[in-house]
Amino acid sequence: MVDVSAKAETHRIARASGVIRMLPATLALIQSGNAKKGDVIGIARVAAIQASKRTAELIPLCHPLPITRVVVSFEVDAAASLVRCMAQVETLGRTGVEMEALTAVQVGLLTIYDMCKAADRGMVMGEIRVLEKHGGKSGDWVAQV
Repeated sequence: MVDVSAKAETHRIARASGVIRMLPATLALIQSGNAKKGDVIGIARVAAIQASKRTAELIPLCHPLPITRVVVSFEVDAAASLVRCMAQVETLGRTGVEMEALTAVQVGLLTIYDMCKAADRGMVMGEIRVLEKHGGKSGDWVAQV
């Protein structure tokens, strides 16, 4: 692991997003709330939050961080037949929370896949990326479109 002991503790924020594309019928199933395993979006939100808190257990050499806030949201785009997951993670610490935000997004999308795979095994996850980060020595960074 990288030694971060000399770094100052600052308020750090990272936002990430990703999408899962699916058949229109699968999206309709999610929206109806009638999926066999239950409330797909609600369960995916809880899974994403839990994943952000366990990132250091999943990613080798990732620092365990005292997360102070996690917000996960989902947007349905019926025209494109996809669900977008967005996560914002915050901490007061010596290193950033980009990995925690990315992990939250990916696990949120994986949960949607798991809950709907009986209806659509061809779902595709993608466009997983950091949208912005704030805090720390390097300051603010925002993705270019």
